[in-house]
Amino acid sequence: MSLFPTLTRMWLTRSVQPFRFYNEADQRLRFSHCEGLGLYVHIPFCRSLCNFCPYCKVSYSKDLCDRYIDALIQEIHLVGGQHPGKKEVTSLYFGGGTPALAADRLGEIIAALQQHFTITQGIGVELHPADVTPPLLRTLKAAGVTKISIGIQSFQPKFQQLLGRPGVSAEALRRALTQVPFETVSMDFIFALPGQTFRDLRADIDTAFRNGANHVAIYPFIDFSFTESTVPAMPKRQKRALLDAITRYGTHRGYTRTSIWTFAKDKQASYSSMTRDNFLGFGCSATTLLRDQFKINTFSVQEYCRWVNAGLLPTALTLRFTLRQRMVYYLFWTAYSTRVDPKAFERFFGVPLDRMYGAELRLARLLGLVKQENELWRMTPRGAFYYHHYENFYTLAYIDKMWGILRREAFPEQIEL
Repeated sequence: MSLFPTLTRMWLTRSVQPFRFYNEADQRLRFSHCEGLGLYVHIPFCRSLCNFCPYCKVSYSKDLCDRYIDALIQEIHLVGGQHPGKKEVTSLYFGGGTPALAADRLGEIIAALQQHFTITQGIGVELHPADVTPPLLRTLKAAGVTKISIGIQSFQPKFQQLLGRPGVSAEALRRALTQVPFETVSMDFIFALPGQTFRDLRADIDTAFRNGANHVAIYPFIDFSFTESTVPAMPKRQKRALLDAITRYGTHRGYTRTSIWTFAKDKQASYSSMTRDNFLGFGCSATTLLRDQFKINTFSVQEYCRWVNAGLLPTALTLRFTLRQRMVYYLFWTAYSTRVDPKAFERFFGVPLDRMYGAELRLARLLGLVKQENELWRMTPRGAFYYHHYENFYTLAYIDKMWGILRREAFPEQIEL
């Protein structure tokens, strides 16, 4: 664990108190007055399990998948029914796993959600490249899906082989996407793989935009301790050079940078399940973020189904935020979009950003990490790299530990981060 990020967290929260998650749960969730509320649904099933993937996933079987979807719909009603009428939300995202394995029931899940929520900014689904076929895309579109994100990782055989994945035909993707268009077609790539160069990444970006994508996400490879991946991590200096080169290239081509690692060819294209002030998560391993708490569901599919069928929310752990902890969490994930709006901060917390963190922001400006522009605090390329550095620390120090424990224990007693 890096000492400097730990000290930074202590300074920003004004406390030596760590983040403590307890095995407790509120059966009633206070989301009725939340603005900017989003929805997330986790489908954990995969045909085969990639050894580098850290997400909650299990091998697909139709019987288990159907039992899981039945429980998922019940969880939606357990939560959604707590609000009188229909609550307006921003967006709905399906992740996994491979949500397309439940494509024939996505419409049913969406219909259950629409009994309780009005979705204003679209519905997104993650896809494996093998699932990008006209029949499946039509099924998604008929269910109301407006955005898709395709997990390419790389178009190049040398990196597909390194990751243990089959090759991807860009031409086959283009043909399918031409027949069934979507508002946003995002393609995901991994950067900082061994031997990867800017030329490799540029080729992937160009191939994506030539073959149906209007948005790309380029996420860093992270070596989680609990995965079986043998891929070594790239040194920090090389990783920064790659991220800077990607940023310069995107700017040169006129792409809109929508977050630290995402670029849009069309300004209206967007795909992000993370940059929301509050969200409700449904399914095993799904998280819920509200004003006063962060909770995470059990990672066990069997225990998830058992608890929901008993009429209980399947919460494994809950964090009760202090005010400063919630502010730091808000700023961390808002900054993922490369900008922070002081007015939005004040609306959310009822106190000016400058009063709470004015000195820190001015120091960050002196260090060349941020700049002020049209009343917004915007991240510089230097700031983007150091954000990536902190996010990498957060992932390895916090998420790696938490997910590692939750993969072994359905309902741990306590986790301290």
